[in-house]
Amino acid sequence: MNSLIVDEIIKNALLEDGAYDDITTNSIINGNEICKVDLKAKEDGVLCGTGVFKRVFEILGGAEAEFLVKDGEKIKSGQIIGTIKGMTSTVLSGERVALNLLQRMSGIATLTSKFVEKIKGTNAKLLDTRKTTPNLRILERYAVKIGGGENHRYNLSDGVLIKDNHIAAAGGIKAAIEMVRNNVSFVKKIEVETETLEEVKEAIDAKADIIMLDNMDLDTIREALKLIDGRALTEVSGNVDLNTVGALAQTGVDYISTGFITHSAKILDLSMKNLVRL
Repeated sequence: MNSLIVDEIIKNALLEDGAYDDITTNSIINGNEICKVDLKAKEDGVLCGTGVFKRVFEILGGAEAEFLVKDGEKIKSGQIIGTIKGMTSTVLSGERVALNLLQRMSGIATLTSKFVEKIKGTNAKLLDTRKTTPNLRILERYAVKIGGGENHRYNLSDGVLIKDNHIAAAGGIKAAIEMVRNNVSFVKKIEVETETLEEVKEAIDAKADIIMLDNMDLDTIREALKLIDGRALTEVSGNVDLNTVGALAQTGVDYISTGFITHSAKILDLSMKNLVRL
């Protein structure tokens, strides 16, 4: 992850939370007290975001976090996964921002790992989408990777993906692909979204590099794969959840993309407990 972007995320979160003007902590702590507190898991999952958690306290200054578990490792409810030690004022003022980021990233990694487990044994790879929390994309994409998934394009400048509205604006798939080829470097692959078998045929004829099969049922996907016959990489998208992803992978598609792993991930419940004055 880009450390400058991550630092900006953390600094903005600390400002949002009023961490530099914590009236409760400032009323109770004189600034010199030292403490130690445990980081505890309150449910099972996959840990992610340890470096980000540590960085919160580094930016505030005066406290350090140490983890007993690495990113990507499974944790159990009740497990002590780390400790934070240092100035009590820093520990208390940074607690919520540090936990929010760690819980969010761990929740995404945990959910992603469940999806990946469902497609185990197939050739399909799980992809994220741009359906991420604004300004947190870099963290959420990292969490997907930690959970065993893969990243799709980072942003609009990162890759060509011709979607339904692009197609409508251009006057068809063939026209859209021709326009892109005339304006984008040849080193960029061209992906096009299709919703019908007729559109799949048009994408094949226009020599798209990647064909997305959007919101198709299983039978239509299988028919589309026969038509494509290896002439393009294939991606399935739409209505992907834990109940459907396994069957989608069994069709033989190359990639399955879903925004569910980022926009609908529940946080992993973690807490800072057992504070001891030193």
